[in-house]
Amino acid sequence: MARTCFLVLGCLLVAGWSLRLQAQETEPHIHVIVDMVQLNVAVTDSKGDYVTGLRPQDFSITEDGIAQKIATFAEGNEPTRKVVDLTPTGGNSSAEPAAVEPRTLGSLVAGADVFILFDTSNYMYRGFVFAQDAIADFVRSLETADKVAFYSYSRNLLRATPLTADRSLLLRGVRTTVAGDDAALYNCLLLTLKDAAKFTGRKVVVVFSNGPDNASMVPPEDVAELAQSTGIPVYMIATQQAKLEPVSTAVFERMTAATGGKAYFAKSWRDERRAFSSIRDDLAHLYSLSYYPQPNPNLGWRAISVKLTGDLKKYHIRTRNGYRPQPTRFAASDASAPVSESAPN
Repeated sequence: MARTCFLVLGCLLVAGWSLRLQAQETEPHIHVIVDMVQLNVAVTDSKGDYVTGLRPQDFSITEDGIAQKIATFAEGNEPTRKVVDLTPTGGNSSAEPAAVEPRTLGSLVAGADVFILFDTSNYMYRGFVFAQDAIADFVRSLETADKVAFYSYSRNLLRATPLTADRSLLLRGVRTTVAGDDAALYNCLLLTLKDAAKFTGRKVVVVFSNGPDNASMVPPEDVAELAQSTGIPVYMIATQQAKLEPVSTAVFERMTAATGGKAYFAKSWRDERRAFSSIRDDLAHLYSLSYYPQPNPNLGWRAISVKLTGDLKKYHIRTRNGYRPQPTRFAASDASAPVSESAPN
């Protein structure tokens, strides 16, 4: 009887081991692939004036407290260049600091791709033409931008002019917009960020909004997280009408700050023009830094800290404060065919 029990127990153990192996073989594995992390950094003094002429060695970057090595560097609209580490293998701290390689990277170009998102909801009925004029002037002034896209939104997103270098097409897109109904800002901003994330190099999104969101299904926190994870600063110009809604005001300010952008609240069409001019000036003075993350076991939110070294610590820095690595699933039966998870929608 005892022998029979041992035989039955042995069979159960073997069967359990076999099922566990089959489950491991069929269960999809999640790998996190983190490519180059790109940062757009604004440096200003106590008066709010831009600080220019900084070098790669003036910046210190950490991710979850882990020191990072700058891979590429650019100031303003100059071409992005590789950073050459001149520190010898012996690790002599007194060695000559990092230098910028004069060659231009093929995958990263000067300037930036700008995505403009225009509120055409019923909040915009008053002052619609003035807003169009301000956006048209902004488009004309973006001489150093590589390409510009013009989108509009009310309840749905309208890709009026996809990313292009043809300013006449963009102006035509601005002039042919018509007013719509409810405003689904966060839904449409999420779609705009997804479009922008498909392109390499520097990207920014500029939103013109005249009121709160009253039709979105997507929470603003998800939109901000996608912008942070993809490294896309969000600039938002809102009218005084939008500022009357305290919740929207707080969301606009929090979202733009988290992504390294800025929020403006314009009292008049003249303020709108000044806000667009300020954004253009900001884009021309941003430092573009990137790094390949050092080994990091954290698969969730990774905090980024950018600081200035030495006497430069007195200046102020504005950039995004972190990102979440995008996971990619691999089935055990076909590890060569990755399927990327989509952003939240």
